Amino acid sequence: MESLKLLAVFAHPDDESMGMGGTLAKYSAEGVDTHLVCASRGEVGWFGPEEQNPGPERLGQLREKELSNAVKELGMKSLHFLDYIDGSVDKAVHTEAIGRIVTYIRRIKPQVVVTFPPDGNYGHPDHIAVGQFTSAAIVCAADSSYQDAENLPAHRVLKLYYMVDGENFINLIAPFMGDMTFPVDDQVRGEIAWKEWMVTTRIEMSSHCNAAWRAIQCHQSQLPTLGALAEMDADAAASVLAMQGTFYRVFSLVNGGREIEADLFEGLR
Repeated sequence: MESLKLLAVFAHPDDESMGMGGTLAKYSAEGVDTHLVCASRGEVGWFGPEEQNPGPERLGQLREKELSNAVKELGMKSLHFLDYIDGSVDKAVHTEAIGRIVTYIRRIKPQVVVTFPPDGNYGHPDHIAVGQFTSAAIVCAADSSYQDAENLPAHRVLKLYYMVDGENFINLIAPFMGDMTFPVDDQVRGEIAWKEWMVTTRIEMSSHCNAAWRAIQCHQSQLPTLGALAEMDADAAASVLAMQGTFYRVFSLVNGGREIEADLFEGLR
């Protein structure tokens, strides 16, 4: 077996740290090559006083730096951008977006890919689009007749996971977060927790949650989105983050069954 590799494909800087920082830090510390593809630089994600908003270009540069620092805290091997604009990822030409992800899959050759579930965790259109693009890219990457921009050989991903939030975690953080809804067109969207029985995989990574909290702290521009959680001391925050590490196994070519996995690489070690 070649070296183990995990590729996470998300939409914005901070998705990796706030969503699965403990899991990424755990695998990095164990010697797994962890890689990140980020669709945008978070150019419109400003949550401070409007008069202090630096504007899309400068904010994108700031958040790229924050993400670079977070990736270092998590021990990740590489960081790549799809170069789409925050808030408009769902408007990307789908064939182009899929092709860009295919190139990274074939170049990195991960056995495991993690991305967003169909609901985008809380209905964010960028999250939903990235999950769809990634799922399609996995199919295309394994197809030897599909040509990517670099004409790389086909690569078959062995396991695909959705990063999901279980009921226990959402019930824990909800009192600290305040209103977790936001408008999309004429709708109001928000977090809908996954039933605990839907979770297929639970990663024990509590000893790596301090690293995850340090990574989250790198995203200073985004801390207002955490509400009172942002004010917690490191140990308290780490105890909250330890309840993450929940995933849904979309498919696996190496294992199956309904027993809860304790490892994203189960069946591969």
